[in-house]
Amino acid sequence: MRDRIKSVATELLINYGYRGLRFKDIAEQLGTTRANIHYHFGTKKNLIEEVIEDYVEGTLVAVKAIWTAENLPYVERVRRMMAFNRERYNRFNPPGKDGRPWSIISRMRLESDVLSKKSKETLHSFSRTAEAYIKTALDEAIARGEISGDAPARDILVQIVAIMDSAGSITSDAGSFDRLEHLYTAYIHVLTHAYGGEKAPHLVAVAE
Repeated sequence: MRDRIKSVATELLINYGYRGLRFKDIAEQLGTTRANIHYHFGTKKNLIEEVIEDYVEGTLVAVKAIWTAENLPYVERVRRMMAFNRERYNRFNPPGKDGRPWSIISRMRLESDVLSKKSKETLHSFSRTAEAYIKTALDEAIARGEISGDAPARDILVQIVAIMDSAGSITSDAGSFDRLEHLYTAYIHVLTHAYGGEKAPHLVAVAE
């Protein structure tokens, strides 16, 4: 029952935010009582802390798989990250309903004023951990010659982390996935055309 409660709470939290999440709505969807939800989690704060922690952990598993995969060109990692974002976006945005929230991470950052200290730290840990994975992938790409050694690695890293970290907010502001796709693609084009190393022809071909 705990997992079922958290599954419903995850979708409600994405759709309605912290303030809009109600035990009554969870109970109705599961055909149970509010008392049963209180029995498993005690308070709304406890439930949301667990939901955020599970979501971030699951997301980082996927992020790690993308950015630490062996023998994968850097730009292909970027493309797979975009595809991962699109998959989650499409889950909450069926045809004709573009622009709806789809990420707990972005959604909860908009309501950070009501989050517990633990939940805030969990959200911060996502950015730090994801950045570490990407930095390793970028360093390896430079070492392999995919990206020139004189490329401003820190700036390149900051840009992709910013895009990935703000993906949910970008699609909400734009009202579709198009703007996010454009940013990912522009990042690849600028990177490969300006800083392609010994394997630059291959990188440009992938980017285009």
